Amino acid sequence: MNYILFDGTVRNALLPFTFTRPVADIRIGILTIREKWEKYLGYTTTTLTEEYLMEKYPMVEMEENIMINASFLPNPILIDMVQNLNPKEAILFGEEIIAFHTHDTQEDIDFDEYELIEYEGDVLRIENTWDIFAKNDAAIREDFELLTEDRFSQPIPKSVNVIAPENIFIEEGAKLEFVTLNASTGPIYIGKNAEIMEGSVIRGPFALCEEAQVKLATKVYGATTVGPHCRIGGEVNNSVLFGYSNKGHDGFLGNSVLGEWCNIGADSNNSNLKNNYEEVRLWSYETEGFARSGLQFCGLMMGDHSKCGINTMFNTGTVVGVSTNIFGSGFPRNFVPSFSWGGASGFTTYITKKAFETAKIVMSRRHVEFTEEDAKILEHVFEETKKYRKE
Repeated sequence: MNYILFDGTVRNALLPFTFTRPVADIRIGILTIREKWEKYLGYTTTTLTEEYLMEKYPMVEMEENIMINASFLPNPILIDMVQNLNPKEAILFGEEIIAFHTHDTQEDIDFDEYELIEYEGDVLRIENTWDIFAKNDAAIREDFELLTEDRFSQPIPKSVNVIAPENIFIEEGAKLEFVTLNASTGPIYIGKNAEIMEGSVIRGPFALCEEAQVKLATKVYGATTVGPHCRIGGEVNNSVLFGYSNKGHDGFLGNSVLGEWCNIGADSNNSNLKNNYEEVRLWSYETEGFARSGLQFCGLMMGDHSKCGINTMFNTGTVVGVSTNIFGSGFPRNFVPSFSWGGASGFTTYITKKAFETAKIVMSRRHVEFTEEDAKILEHVFEETKKYRKE
């Protein structure tokens, strides 16, 4: 069977992260959503997403296909239902289609002609940017079970101060000495060739992905995910870093999400609680206004390739777009459009030529190529977000 992950109705609600990737490639828990589905299904998947993303994330269609809504995270019951879908059958959850069987000769999909199978169990779904951190606790626990089933952890070094060692899994090549791991509050997963430096104190649930690093004397609260090749330091609470991003110095990051290739300057901090303790509102690309989150704690949402200088201060519920560069004293406004350059005193446009030069240097340091596909995607984002910048 051929499996295709599609963006569904939530793509705009997950901006700025879906400016540069399909919904399927968002990381929540230990794995990306795509990696979860592929791990359960035992098959690779392709993607139905925005046209400008499809050169990098192409769709492969075969004679028979199962289309899967990528905003839903898989679980064993759902996987069984998906694998047993027959032609003209679809799985329904409330008003949303989770998955449906289709044929390459079908020109239009009319669900009135389908047999709708109700899914009535519990399921994790991301519908807003803040769900990525708010539901990360449950997602880490599910991924931990998936990745560690019938496997044995590497031994915990004797110098490690550990609570609930049965909830800790260490992959091959990981390095950690003279650290404290408290897995009584949730599992701790330490990925292949990852490193936790001395003096760090970590409380689960926590995921440190492959080749990622925790700097000296870092304090981490659950539920936090540090994606592949990321670096963290200082104090981190209930945050998700997708991959290749750095928050390597002192300062606080809480209830936040960082995309890929982000860099947080030394001693930078974000607020995650308003002074009046009211519900946090975040910029919505759907309504082009500030939306209610239903959360009292909500920090920074930062898109790919964005950076801030030392001592940057972010207000509660700040949304930063793609390829921004923030610096200077004071709080920048709590919505910073993509390709902005500046800070509290004002912003100018960060032209793509300069942004791409920086991206090439940053990515080459990690032995990753900045491709023509990447440039085309960012050019599209630049044009799509012009209306938000004062040019």
